[in-house]
Amino acid sequence: MKILLVSDDFYPHTGGISEHVLYLWQNLRKFDHDAKILAPSFGKNYPYVDENIIRIGRAINVPRNKSFSILTVGITIPWRLRRFYSKENFDIVHIHGSVAPVLPYFALKYSKAKNFVTCHSAYEESFGYVLWEPVLEQYFRKIDGLIAVSEVARDSVAKYFPGDYRIIPNGIDTNRFNPDVEPMPELKKYSPKILFVGRFEPRKGLKYLFQAFPMIIDEFPEAKLIVVGRGFLERYYRRYVEEHIKGNVIFAGHVSPEDLPRYYASCDIYSSPATGAESFGIVLLEAMATGTPIVASDIPGYQRVMEQGKEGLFFKACDPESLAQNIICLLKDKKRMKEMGQSGRKKSLRYDWKIVTKQVLDFYKEILDERG
Repeated sequence: MKILLVSDDFYPHTGGISEHVLYLWQNLRKFDHDAKILAPSFGKNYPYVDENIIRIGRAINVPRNKSFSILTVGITIPWRLRRFYSKENFDIVHIHGSVAPVLPYFALKYSKAKNFVTCHSAYEESFGYVLWEPVLEQYFRKIDGLIAVSEVARDSVAKYFPGDYRIIPNGIDTNRFNPDVEPMPELKKYSPKILFVGRFEPRKGLKYLFQAFPMIIDEFPEAKLIVVGRGFLERYYRRYVEEHIKGNVIFAGHVSPEDLPRYYASCDIYSSPATGAESFGIVLLEAMATGTPIVASDIPGYQRVMEQGKEGLFFKACDPESLAQNIICLLKDKKRMKEMGQSGRKKSLRYDWKIVTKQVLDFYKEILDERG
């Protein structure tokens, strides 16, 4: 089949949707399908440059949902998209993220293929959908297959566009993320180590981990917090760290895809203090696949992935004391940490990208058979 994956969010912009689209594309091609990606340009797109990655429009950041979203702009987008479609004969056009102006909207409008959308986001309300609902509703009728990465994502979008959504989760590369990857050598001298991975934005909750860390240091004076990521709030977060714990916090910055699994393997616990608006939690899968126990916010999107006491511990969201207590509790029980790491690895294998891609392909076939 000829398949086009469309997304405003794609590398070099980091995030769950970018990761999902990249791996789905790679695995569709491994299954011998002619798959391409349509995404905006970020100016410097290297190393995500390929003849099957088509860039139309320019990406800009806009505030949304206590985070930042990508909006594709460009007055030539409709013309370039129609011209692109005229040269291709796609069987499937598969949109990822919201069917929002501009790129996903026009991709759906001009498509003559069978159309699918995967909804990735969690939110209580969407001002954009309220504003654009009358316009988007007519194009939502063109969607043949509705997918959501979790029940949380489904329930968020179904308030505005009800339908029969198929739950197909995010996946994980269990070869790239595995317990046997080599730890980062410069981190070996520190113990214990807590890892944070994520963009520097309010909903990721990094400030609560900073607030919790003095309590952790009271119990484990040599503890180190390893912070991997980047974002608009980096300067703010660097200033936010209390003076007396600065020596216990290491900002690693943005790390390469090759090194990211090594950071998980280097640390004793992975912590995600997200405040909400997480539909799934790919970072939890990354930690599980690497055999790293987890301490995460007790939010619906994470409950979809992790079981309390099995692969890690939940703490009350936005509560630094609860976060510190759970990390301390786990650090004091090495046997339990090892068991959680093993359970996490076992569960992650169910989300391997080969399995998830097969679910997507089966859904394509089901819809094509039903609707010709």
